Amino acid sequence: MKAIPESGAPSVGRPAPSKTVLFIKRALQNRYLYLMSLPFVVWAFVFTYYPLWGWLMAFQKYKPKLSVWEREWVGFDNFRLLFQDETFYMVMRNTLAMSFMSLIAGFTIPIVFALLLNEVKNMAFKKTAQTISYLPHFVSWAVVAGIVSKMLSTDNGAVNDFLMWLGLLDEPVQWLAKGHYFWGIVTLSDVWKETGWNAIIYLAAMAGIAPELYEAAKVDGASRLRQMWHITLPGIRPTIIILMILSIGNLINIGFEKQFLLGNNLVSDFSKVLDLYALEYGIKINRISFATAINMFNSVVAVILLFTANGLFKRFTKESVF
Repeated sequence: MKAIPESGAPSVGRPAPSKTVLFIKRALQNRYLYLMSLPFVVWAFVFTYYPLWGWLMAFQKYKPKLSVWEREWVGFDNFRLLFQDETFYMVMRNTLAMSFMSLIAGFTIPIVFALLLNEVKNMAFKKTAQTISYLPHFVSWAVVAGIVSKMLSTDNGAVNDFLMWLGLLDEPVQWLAKGHYFWGIVTLSDVWKETGWNAIIYLAAMAGIAPELYEAAKVDGASRLRQMWHITLPGIRPTIIILMILSIGNLINIGFEKQFLLGNNLVSDFSKVLDLYALEYGIKINRISFATAINMFNSVVAVILLFTANGLFKRFTKESVF
């Protein structure tokens, strides 16, 4: 008499389905999800991956009248010019300095703000404070630069008037005319603009922590500070690490709006960053190939930083983006 296989056990003689068959089966089951994501995949390809063919210009002598294959190939000449230019190293210094300052201040302050806001029990006050804090995110840098310039002005500027009222200054200081203040001004302006917005994701992560953990900590006599340290921070640790990895990957991609709008000729040695360098020494004087080489260098360094940070965090914390 032939034994009947138990439920869940593979039938004798029937081959297991291949990975291709399983993939097709799952794709058919999730076909609506794939269709929903298709427009975003197309958008990413058209605006992110398709333009990469333009990197060929970094190895050519660009002439708009000629097609890509008709232009003169110059190899790595544009990169040699880039690395031989003393201005490039000054620009890299400014870019890295402001990037590290923004990474430290712009990463820790939103976490602290989210922790403090999470401890507020009055929901009306909490929602009002959160709304006010992230409103500056929607204000353009042109407006923010105007506000910052007015506050730092020597003519009835709020900062100078306040410091003189405290007796810390004898006369107004031209903050935006002194290069050694510029990095700090840009960093503080960015923190003021983005703290509330960046705190939203941490507040969302905190909302997913089980309330029973806090109840058990209260029973054990833990103070609110210890609850934050031993429950809240470990609970949002994966979120913090992932955002840290992504921030490190974008370390030198800091844009140029802040520096362009707040900078001037008096602080140009401290305000120029890579994107401004590509604009002024490349596009403005029709050196399109040189500007392409600058942005290609920027992208390659960003990818290296991303993979390096991801590998280090994956090795030491077991958390990673991919």
